[in-house]
Amino acid sequence: MKKQRALVTAVDLERSPVVANNTMNRERGLTGVNSYARELGIDPLTHLAGRPAPSWLDLCSGEGRALREAAPALPDDAVLTAVDLVGPLAPLPAPASMQEVITSVSSWTPARTYDLITCVHGLHYVGDQLGLLARAAAWLTADGLLAAHFDPDSVRWADGSAAGRAAVSALRAAGYEYSPRHHRLTLRGGRGMGLPFRYLGADPDAGPNYTGQPAVGSYYTRRAL
Repeated sequence: MKKQRALVTAVDLERSPVVANNTMNRERGLTGVNSYARELGIDPLTHLAGRPAPSWLDLCSGEGRALREAAPALPDDAVLTAVDLVGPLAPLPAPASMQEVITSVSSWTPARTYDLITCVHGLHYVGDQLGLLARAAAWLTADGLLAAHFDPDSVRWADGSAAGRAAVSALRAAGYEYSPRHHRLTLRGGRGMGLPFRYLGADPDAGPNYTGQPAVGSYYTRRAL
């Protein structure tokens, strides 16, 4: 059994060096070797093609390069929203279709739904990962797609024991698909969602995860739906 460490609140977590970092999605573009298409196993432009006023929400977007690169290939009425705790480290030109929101993804809620929602390795730095996944399910359009990386080993019960298997089981029961090989969650079609977990707090000193980079541990208890 893994010993539980001292847990921190959302405010303290987001001030910690492991979360308020300057490396998340800084150089990752739309396609190519270091890209969203490679990491997520989908071509965002292919998913958005042919849709009226296509919309894409990127959570933990960093510099927002993927959205910037996508904008010229999309209609003028496309809606691209980049949300990041730190945001671009230097001013960058933003297409008219792109909105940059510098805030915590844990407390932010959009005013609309999206055809595509992505979170490339961003959940590793979110305290209440399961809460965000449940909320984001309602941000999808009826035939929208959500794709995000998820590490079950980062999910723990209050006593420090592993809760990843229970988390994946609950996510699958709610409609998510999970690929252990790629550590990737996908959800097709927006919906209201409840998960049988109550968030307790986070451990910013959980250490490296499968990416080899320091990540956050998320602690929960069971709750009735």
